[in-house]
Amino acid sequence: MNPAYRISIKSRHVMSVPPDLRQQYLQTCQNLSQPENHFVARVLQEADKSDNVQAKGITLKIAGNNRLVPVQRVTDEDVQVLASVLCTAVFVTGLDLRYNILTDVGVRHVATFLQENSTLRYLNLMFNDIGTSGAELIANALHSNETLLHLRMTGNKIGNKGGMYFASMLQVNCTLEKLDLGDCDLGTQCLIAIASVLTQNKAVKAINLNRPLLYSQEEETTVHIALMLKNNSSLVELHLCKHEIRSLGVKRLCEALYENCSLRYLDLSCNKITRDDVKFLGELLKQNQTLEILDLNSNRIEDDGAIYLSEALALYNRTLKALSVVSNNIRGKGLVALSQSMKINMELSYIYIWGNNFDEAVSTAFSELIQAGRLKPNCTDVEPYEVDGHVHLAELSHGLKKHYYWTPSYGEVNNTAANASLAIAAVSEYL
Repeated sequence: MNPAYRISIKSRHVMSVPPDLRQQYLQTCQNLSQPENHFVARVLQEADKSDNVQAKGITLKIAGNNRLVPVQRVTDEDVQVLASVLCTAVFVTGLDLRYNILTDVGVRHVATFLQENSTLRYLNLMFNDIGTSGAELIANALHSNETLLHLRMTGNKIGNKGGMYFASMLQVNCTLEKLDLGDCDLGTQCLIAIASVLTQNKAVKAINLNRPLLYSQEEETTVHIALMLKNNSSLVELHLCKHEIRSLGVKRLCEALYENCSLRYLDLSCNKITRDDVKFLGELLKQNQTLEILDLNSNRIEDDGAIYLSEALALYNRTLKALSVVSNNIRGKGLVALSQSMKINMELSYIYIWGNNFDEAVSTAFSELIQAGRLKPNCTDVEPYEVDGHVHLAELSHGLKKHYYWTPSYGEVNNTAANASLAIAAVSEYL
């Protein structure tokens, strides 16, 4: 099988129905007088050949960004045919339509499919051309859908109004476990609405609210999210990248996490967190017994902030498993302190430090951790090498969000270090 068309197999029992998706697709194209999309036909043909397809669910990967094969991106007309075919394909439990050219017109067919389908668990629509009205259609469909667990709307410009439709949906839907609304141009109003709804919703375990469009410096959205965390006992993963979070926001989030006993992954990357703000996180880590992944990538915690974290990790915390301090203007003193904390704290296994200021002491310290086996090469983003008797560090392409925007053509990566997220401590097969 060509790896570019490999189908992801999920161990979920479904009805035993002989697959004949390609033939159904070709027949439906004729019935609707639509031209065949050769890429879609090829993926369906490979699905028909999948081993044990009658006993297991499959994820159809029709991603428009595949560079290994000629790709004919899925259009609104293509998705109309595809939705018609999949209505009876009970063994299809996942559908990946990322990086295609679907608009609000095509999403109408997807929404109808969601209302009628009772087997789909995973739907990826990231980086299409879906707008506000498309968001309304999807959200309304999820008012009645009781099977979808994971939805990715990443990169579709649904705006504040589109986000409000999803906030309303979360008041009704009690099945969806993971929702990704990152890079969707969300606004203040819908962020506050989503935070309010999540105080009551017990189903959502992971939510991505990255890169909203905020025009205030008051951090009111972060304050509302912190209030939600005080009352929410089910959320496990929270992404707040590019939220303009400063001192007040960090303080309020930390205050909430003293009471929260469920959150395991907190993403505060690309904010405005300084060395003084990290004091709150350092104090939190001394007492918090739940947090396992902390992403501080692209802030400005500097040496003092790194030392606050290292003290908490060395002397108190035995829960955190992964820490990213990439691009934080940390120098030798702070990075060496973090390396020393790893010699004491055996639970911290993943650490990402690239983009800071390395000197020979840093290179030597992390080289020793790797050579001693304390830090595995695939659990960090640096690799030591030696030139003229001096140790240096080279970059490795590992990190907490390595495959957030893309996945290899051969399928999802099982290596938890390469594609961390909650793969470090998975909640379910769809998280």
